[in-house]
Amino acid sequence: MMTAAAPPEQAQPLSLDVQGLRSAKGDFLICVTRQAAHFPDCRKDPDGRHFTVPVTSGDVALGRMEPGTYAIAIIHDENGNGKLDTFAGIPREGVGFSRNPAIRFGAPSFRSAQFAVAGAAVRQDIKVKYFL
Repeated sequence: MMTAAAPPEQAQPLSLDVQGLRSAKGDFLICVTRQAAHFPDCRKDPDGRHFTVPVTSGDVALGRMEPGTYAIAIIHDENGNGKLDTFAGIPREGVGFSRNPAIRFGAPSFRSAQFAVAGAAVRQDIKVKYFL
């Protein structure tokens, strides 16, 4: 029996696969937002979704998302203190973004990390980068 694609206006499952970890310690701090003004730190986004998930291999399910344009920011919080540790403004812990845009000086733009949710499940493969 074949299943048809879901209607594009229906909420769809969103998951991510985190790659390139230097250790299996700590948590993933994940932010999913639809607002460019709240990317990559969506703590003040009233509609943003926040997740703290123990580091794991394989897919991390983030639930169902309404159709729209989103971006994901992830921190590998190795010491489990609930925040991104930095030294002179440079992240000490790993960071990653949906669509894996180039990271130069500061976080990438919402536009470079955005992806659509519409009509089918979405999985983002995110490569975590470490600078220190």
